Amino acid sequence: MSKVIPLSGTKNGVISVTKIDEPYGEGSGTVASIGISLSGDDKNPEWKVHIPLDNLEEVIKALSELK
Repeated sequence: MSKVIPLSGTKNGVISVTKIDEPYGEGSGTVASIGISLSGDDKNPEWKVHIPLDNLEEVIKALSELK
């Protein structure tokens, strides 16, 4: 699963959201990878964060509360 969202306030920027299995090698846990690219290159974001799937619901809740 992967999704690319236009980054508000930029000309070409994007937010990329991707599910990555074993990002740190065999046996490592699956993560949600969220990247920011000001140039629009969703495959090579300038900034990214990996959120373990075990923490995803809590992070979604916290982000929802920000709205």
